Amino acid sequence: MDKKFTVSLIVANHAGVLNRVAGLYAKRGYNIDSLAVGVTENPQYSRITIVSTGDDYMKEQVERQLQKLHDVKLVMLLENGNMVGIEQMLIKMRAEGNGKAAISSLINSYGGRVMDFGETFITTEITGPSEKIDEFICKAEALGIMELCRSGSIALSHGLDNVLSVDDAFRIG
Repeated sequence: MDKKFTVSLIVANHAGVLNRVAGLYAKRGYNIDSLAVGVTENPQYSRITIVSTGDDYMKEQVERQLQKLHDVKLVMLLENGNMVGIEQMLIKMRAEGNGKAAISSLINSYGGRVMDFGETFITTEITGPSEKIDEFICKAEALGIMELCRSGSIALSHGLDNVLSVDDAFRIG
């Protein structure tokens, strides 16, 4: 049975690394549902968070193949119950007449922040788990979405048992 899974990587921070990681997925015909990349506390390394949908075999293959890439220093599968994950979204909605009150109420109920507004629109930022973002979009559709932009998921493991540390990458590479 296919289900979503999250892979967290520590990689060398230089040109071409993201292309090689994404190419590994493409070569095997695996889809990437979400991808986020950013430099870590040590500028020599970046953290890549990839969310995919697949079965257990695909999950194991992805982990094994990623570990073989030279610029990949650490790989960790993050299990849904054992991680903290969020997304960020900017959404521009139509806001005319009485609709402004409904939009303001929706934004407040999801802990959003107004980032830009005008006579006929409101742009807001919502941050939280993917499910929260999906819920907001469903409710906002009735009010009129003009455009939206979602980040990829970013995630860290719960607690201290499975920390994907840049210090560990130093020892390895």
